[in-house]
Amino acid sequence: MERYRVGVVGCAGRMGRMLLSVLAATEGCEIVGGTETPDSPAVGADLGAQAGLGELGIAVGADPVALFAKAEAVIDFTTPAASVSHAGLAAQAEAVHVIGTTGLDADENAAIARAARHTAIVQAPNMSLGINLLLAVVEQVAGILDPDYDVEIVEMHHRHKVDAPSGTALALGRAAAAGRGVDLDQVAQRGRDGVTGPRRRGDIGFATLRGGDVAGEHTVIFAAQGERVEFAHKASSREVYARGAVKAALWARAKPPGLYSMRDVLGLD
Repeated sequence: MERYRVGVVGCAGRMGRMLLSVLAATEGCEIVGGTETPDSPAVGADLGAQAGLGELGIAVGADPVALFAKAEAVIDFTTPAASVSHAGLAAQAEAVHVIGTTGLDADENAAIARAARHTAIVQAPNMSLGINLLLAVVEQVAGILDPDYDVEIVEMHHRHKVDAPSGTALALGRAAAAGRGVDLDQVAQRGRDGVTGPRRRGDIGFATLRGGDVAGEHTVIFAAQGERVEFAHKASSREVYARGAVKAALWARAKPPGLYSMRDVLGLD
């Protein structure tokens, strides 16, 4: 089989550099380019050198159109607005698009879904294989335990993360809500301060912590009278997200147009 031509948008960021490192170590993959915003000091630098891989002879670009034109797949951990734009480019080029960006609103997700009519897009708030197994477990457990078990989701990330709760925490909340057959928007409690009164039965609570260089920690708590059940996932390196994203890109190579999730990639559905 011919080598799989893969590119990375946002290639000079923390996740971008990790993605390049994982791609370079993945058999069958060929890094064909990477882009950054036009004002980034990385533009024009050697793609491999800025990622600590040694010279690759490929300059960091500023034009995602050119990248999508030559790549079979592009991996995207950028910003909501950028990911929507990239999804449109992927649709035009019929390139696989793997999106790990979080913080998208309903309109942005709808735009990505429209683009997926024309190409394979894998979108997930967390590309970790372990987290996606946890999502399946949380949904199942929430369906078994009745609302007397209060659900609380606690997450912690590094000080640079800009959205809260994390996309993964919200996905865990949606999994718990799906297990109970309720709408998360109707039962979510995303902030407590001051005299809040007693906890409402059936609420799904969120607590957000930020600090240091924490790659990502999530705990889902089912608490009832007399007992507490906890499920936790702790990432010690962003490499787990990069490995999952590369796995998703490889999985989607032969897939027809459509919007896929990591559950699809892992065969959990």
